[in-house]
Amino acid sequence: MLIRGLIALAFGTLGLGITEYVAMGLLPYWAEGFNVSIAESGHAISAYALGVAIGAFSIILMRTMKLKNILLVLIVMHIVGNALTAFAPSFETMLGARFIAGLPHGAYFGVGSIIAQRLAAKGKGTSAVAIMVAGMTVANIFGVPLGTALAHSLSWRTIFYIVVLWGVLVLVSVMMWVRDVGKIKDTGFKGQFVFLKDPAPWLVLAATMLGNAGIFCMHSYISPILTDFAGIPLEMVSAVLVVMGISMVICNLVSGRLCDRFTPGLVATVCQFLAIFMLLGIAFMGRNPVLCVIFAVITAGLLFAISSPEQVSILRVSPGGMLLGASMVQAAFNLGNALGAYVGGIPFTLNMDISFVTIFGAILAAVGATALLVYYKKHESLFPDPAETDTADQQDGVAQGAGSSLETHEFGMSDELMAKYHAQKAAAYAAKAAKAATYNAIHEAAAANTTNETAPTEAQVAAETQVSAETPAVTDEVKASEPPAKEEKEEAKPEDAKTSDSK
Repeated sequence: MLIRGLIALAFGTLGLGITEYVAMGLLPYWAEGFNVSIAESGHAISAYALGVAIGAFSIILMRTMKLKNILLVLIVMHIVGNALTAFAPSFETMLGARFIAGLPHGAYFGVGSIIAQRLAAKGKGTSAVAIMVAGMTVANIFGVPLGTALAHSLSWRTIFYIVVLWGVLVLVSVMMWVRDVGKIKDTGFKGQFVFLKDPAPWLVLAATMLGNAGIFCMHSYISPILTDFAGIPLEMVSAVLVVMGISMVICNLVSGRLCDRFTPGLVATVCQFLAIFMLLGIAFMGRNPVLCVIFAVITAGLLFAISSPEQVSILRVSPGGMLLGASMVQAAFNLGNALGAYVGGIPFTLNMDISFVTIFGAILAAVGATALLVYYKKHESLFPDPAETDTADQQDGVAQGAGSSLETHEFGMSDELMAKYHAQKAAAYAAKAAKAATYNAIHEAAAANTTNETAPTEAQVAAETQVSAETPAVTDEVKASEPPAKEEKEEAKPEDAKTSDSK
């Protein structure tokens, strides 16, 4: 049941990946079919991206539903959007259909990531998410070339007919293979945004957008980089793209395994810094065709080696708003795609050397890597594992399977886990304050010792004054205790006088 459920989720991401990426090869066919320019046909890509961004926030309207039911609604929206695209009679209608098709994209990844975490055994959450994301990597290998080939031989609408049928298959497989894993504990509408007060989620989102943008500088212009810069024949570009897609699949799965052993923040940070060196390698050594292909293939793989850890990291740092956080990171991915395509095009606009495409990409990737490093060093350890921060409500009568993460991690204790999270944060800040106080105390003690060597302290002066003030009082007390002795002597004197008289 576990692996079949993850495969069903991967089927869904495969359909989403084809829907998103196939547009890059269909722009000329849309321009010809609807009698618009190539630039205008590119608005179909923007419409889809806009749908992804808005859909990421609309997910909070379904926060009270069970996760599986949310997933089914999103799949139906995906089917409807692609069906409208396939039968669109005009360009304007097609733009609206692309917007609808983009709405479930980010939300599907958000909900799917949480479900994958719950389906997985303890300590295998990131591997489960990586399996779900694998559908996107497969879409890069087969989906995009298939769509372009069908558009050339039959019609651009054919690939969307296939995507609609595939969506029906995904709907059935999710209904049959993905078990009911409950829902997210509702923290209210405002409660969904509370986690954004902490800097950690912003670091993850910034790293996602900028790191993705850096790699997409290369990915968006890979064809001219291979042909005009490295001198690779045009007919070989398709083969290189297939190898890049295979690298995405492998690196994604390997990254998931590494995250189960190490922390997602560490894995993502190392991979992001490695991507910087690969991009610079293309810029400075890419005129060698062999080296250019090697660097490009590794960089493409790192794109998805980073994405799964970041998807899990946002779940880690968004307690009380996991649906929103997981959807927002997909919006960050898409914004990164758009930013990378824009920045990567600057050298062509300014007639600069093509090597600057990946140099600019390396700069963006470096900023993203810095954000990841700060998150890993200063924030990741302050948050519990995503499985523990998941606040599912077990009072829905959901049947728990043996060894399931719901049973292992006691998701029903949501209040206790949230209290634990806040306690950990408070303890961390208290430790910082105590450290600062200790440093100040040491500094003040050192300054006091230096002063003691030259002059008496105010405390010493006050003590001496107090002693001198107390001395008369002590003397008076002594005197007050002496009179009885004197009286005894005075009483003795009359007796002595009588004795002397008798003598």
